Amino acid sequence: MSEKPATKGRRLLKLASMTAQVAGGYAKNRIKSVFQSDEASDADRTQMYEKSGEVIAKTLGELKGAVMKVGQMASVAADMLPKEVQDALTSLQREAPPMPFDVIADQIESEFSAAPETLYRTFERVPFASASIGQVHRAVTDDGREVVVKVQYPGVDNAVDSDLAHLKLALRASGMVRVPKKSLDAVFEELKARLHEELDYTNEADNVRFFFEHYKGNDGVIVPEVVGERSSGRVLTLTYEPGDHLDDARGYDQATRDLIACNLFDVVAEQAFDLQVLHADPNPANFAFRPDGSIVLYDFGCVKRLDPDIVDAYLFTVRASLEERYEDVEEGMIRLGARNLQGADVPPSYYKVWRDLLGAPLLGPFDFGEAQLQREAMKLVPGFMAKYMTSFQPPRELVFLDRVVVGHYGTLRRLGARADFRPKLDAYLRRAPDDAAALPPRA
Repeated sequence: MSEKPATKGRRLLKLASMTAQVAGGYAKNRIKSVFQSDEASDADRTQMYEKSGEVIAKTLGELKGAVMKVGQMASVAADMLPKEVQDALTSLQREAPPMPFDVIADQIESEFSAAPETLYRTFERVPFASASIGQVHRAVTDDGREVVVKVQYPGVDNAVDSDLAHLKLALRASGMVRVPKKSLDAVFEELKARLHEELDYTNEADNVRFFFEHYKGNDGVIVPEVVGERSSGRVLTLTYEPGDHLDDARGYDQATRDLIACNLFDVVAEQAFDLQVLHADPNPANFAFRPDGSIVLYDFGCVKRLDPDIVDAYLFTVRASLEERYEDVEEGMIRLGARNLQGADVPPSYYKVWRDLLGAPLLGPFDFGEAQLQREAMKLVPGFMAKYMTSFQPPRELVFLDRVVVGHYGTLRRLGARADFRPKLDAYLRRAPDDAAALPPRA
């Protein structure tokens, strides 16, 4: 059982200590490298990254809240952090230790002026699931409905801005961040906006209602219903929709796993390109699966509404990449805000390498279970990619779409799915302009 939430003073102390440790390690490494050979300097730098990653992961895991959530996101941000740090942060993807029940009961009582045992016919004290900003308990309402009750940890909403400011300072002081300050600031502003939305459970309830109405009648996608009379700003009660965890779904036969992959592609593509409203947290704990190939969606706190101009530019860039029109890829990356024009010029050969590697799941039949895209990508980092590192920056508008794509690639890989997404993707790519001149002007 976890400790009670950290006080504001204790959070600040832990974050300040984390920043001092990673900054001190970076400064020490810089001084040592002056007197070392290149090989010794590289080895020491790797060790420094590993230690810094461990310090950051340990601190964020202890504090939970916004910083842990951002740490979970950063664990898949291959373009922002060294591999050693990403590896350390993957530990944050695991389910967080739960809070003591009295903390949860007090939070419910502060929202409804009544104890859980009064509000529900039954309320399970042991949590059904726990995460970075809250935990979920099974319960039964007075009218007999099976529900799940999501309860936010006390104080998390008041610590967001301070937590993010300290984390950004730590990453900058560590010397590990590989993007311009302006770009990092924009990404953190995007993260802050989404996190404030995620911490407002009335906003999440509206998101659930939106997706429930959209998928009503769709047998392949299940969304719970909101129990409004037992929901508030920090407590959200939803009907219980059962399904198998990803690890259990791996035991399904190949045909079912392949059907799930196709359904998951349809969910993401339709949300991104038709609805332009994206369920933006691909953590496997937010999805469940059924033997008929259907998918249950959970956790609608992080929802990203996409700019239609960005969607058009995204489709244009993907189509140009698959068709190997690399001048158009360059223009598309500029329109998306992914190119830092202050950096080195990028030749077509650079885009070709990444198109052949990262585009493989979209080019035709693909076996996700055998895929090693991340491992192959990391082989390119020390040489070819490093030369053009300053030429790119994480685009604010794509932070969450990229997170979804990378996250679901991991899901399909663990599922061992096989699929040919190209025909489905082509139906969307046909909407993309043939010429960059049809795109909105550059910002």
